Amino acid sequence: MMYNFESEIEKLKFQVLKKVAILAKDDRLSTDEFIRLAHEIVPGRKPLYRCCVYHERAILKERAKLASGFIPNGDSAEGLVKPDCDGEIMYIIEAACDRCPINKFTITEACRGCIQHKCMEVCPVNAITRLNGRAYINQDLCIECGRCKEVCPFNAISEVMRPCKKVCPVDAIEVDAQDRRAAINNDKCISCGACMDGCPFGAISDKSYIVSVVNKLKAKKKVYAVIAPAIIGQYGNDVTIGQVKTALKKVGFEDVIEAALGADAVTIHETMELIERMEKGDLYMTSSCCPAFVAYIKDKFPTEVDKISSTVSPMIAAGRLIKKEHEDAVVVFIGPCTAKKDEMKEQKQRDIDYVLTFEELTALMAAYDIDVEKCEETEVDDASSLGRNFAQSGGLTEAIQNVINEKGVNIEFKPIKISGAQNIRKCMTLAKIGKLPGNFIEGMMCEGGCIGGMASMRDAKKTKPCLTKFSKASNKQSIMLNEKLKVFEDIELEK
Repeated sequence: MMYNFESEIEKLKFQVLKKVAILAKDDRLSTDEFIRLAHEIVPGRKPLYRCCVYHERAILKERAKLASGFIPNGDSAEGLVKPDCDGEIMYIIEAACDRCPINKFTITEACRGCIQHKCMEVCPVNAITRLNGRAYINQDLCIECGRCKEVCPFNAISEVMRPCKKVCPVDAIEVDAQDRRAAINNDKCISCGACMDGCPFGAISDKSYIVSVVNKLKAKKKVYAVIAPAIIGQYGNDVTIGQVKTALKKVGFEDVIEAALGADAVTIHETMELIERMEKGDLYMTSSCCPAFVAYIKDKFPTEVDKISSTVSPMIAAGRLIKKEHEDAVVVFIGPCTAKKDEMKEQKQRDIDYVLTFEELTALMAAYDIDVEKCEETEVDDASSLGRNFAQSGGLTEAIQNVINEKGVNIEFKPIKISGAQNIRKCMTLAKIGKLPGNFIEGMMCEGGCIGGMASMRDAKKTKPCLTKFSKASNKQSIMLNEKLKVFEDIELEK
């Protein structure tokens, strides 16, 4: 299959992931192989993107480490630690960071050279001096804290934000004071992947579990896939989820179920939770499906944490179903979301063993020489149309409304559907001060919902029509009529 990558960074990431998966298949993972991999991708003496081939190969070597589950940056023993499912999710590939030689704060012509010079007084590193009667910033000393801009009475200090720092919703991107490289504050990071998507140099990436999954497949473990409904359209408008299921079985997966089946079960449980909360007098409740949204509330709005639904996500619900039916199962969730790796890491019990993104799934299929376009159709009919529609903003709200209507519950349901960090911030601010114009918040950190996930293969504008068609194709237009939900009767859906 010829993949139409939407950026050169996406193509490079695919090349590395594919080669790493092949090395894992062949039991050849090593530092020497990482070096050889870099030479294969960048042969000869002519650089493709950087100043020289040596720089490009150094970056690819670090990218290969991260793709293999190792911690990147350096050849020391610490640099080759493989934390498996522990450790952080998002990493800066130091060799790839351009250190953005943009002077974030610059004195403009509006500076009046005032006598007070508040900008000089507040600077913690004495980076501002007086030159020719006006303020001057020594960029070698500046740590980009922004205090000077805050106090300038003439707004004479301009600000240009680094791309990665600009898109981070929780201010987790910092600047190393020594060499001006980007750094991630892991105490704040919610693993949403916005910085990864925003960096124009591909210097930020998520740690992969593709090697761990390959190893389980090689060991003939019973590996089950839970696949997110956002998969539709990722490989073109005509590739179906049935073909993806066939491809995964050819790779070696025991079986594939839709995460949307878990979404159906979650909808019923979350609806009943909402009704119970409203009867108790709670002002509102938020959804809990998006781990980045949940983590954002915990970081930025800690006073509102008790308003988060206690219902598990569709991923966890589906994982618990598989584990109940097959105790020795290895469960792999496949979706467009890097934050799901954090959710997997923080789960109380091992419902999900590994998470792969759509980028990693693409590389995995390529490593096994499987062309999904040529795979035959396998029947997939696990979920309702509403469960499948969870992949886009508003899907959960529509599903809850469906359950309320069919159960005939007398409740005033006033949902607010939001996606994207800025919209979430505004909505949660209103909720915090008691001015929310509703009683249920459906929050999704990515614009448009999961179809806008940071580890997708195609833009959401291209895949949304495919999702709509896929949802309508379900034989189950009502969640309550989904007979398969009976399997969840003895499964705990509380966090």
